[in-house]
Amino acid sequence: MKITIIITDEYEIWFEFLTIKEQAQVIKRLNRIQEFGVLGDSRNLREGLYELRWKNGWRVYFIRVQNGILLLLGGNKNDQKKDIKKARKIISRYTDN
Repeated sequence: MKITIIITDEYEIWFEFLTIKEQAQVIKRLNRIQEFGVLGDSRNLREGLYELRWKNGWRVYFIRVQNGILLLLGGNKNDQKKDIKKARKIISRYTDN
């Protein structure tokens, strides 16, 4: 099951601050999602917002869209509450809600 991945500017900014090695780890996971539709460790945060979780504390917040997912924002567990609020604001720019 192929899944399309769309990214926001906020996600791109987070991603660009990662090291090359860290970026490779994120890309590997996103490739698995795209090719096989397997999200791995993820959690439903309600109201259409989800998070991908890594053991090192990274979080990527996303919503489901037609044939894929929209990556809203990346962050880490320490900033989770703030990042969830920001992700919910970003959602309003991409949906009719």
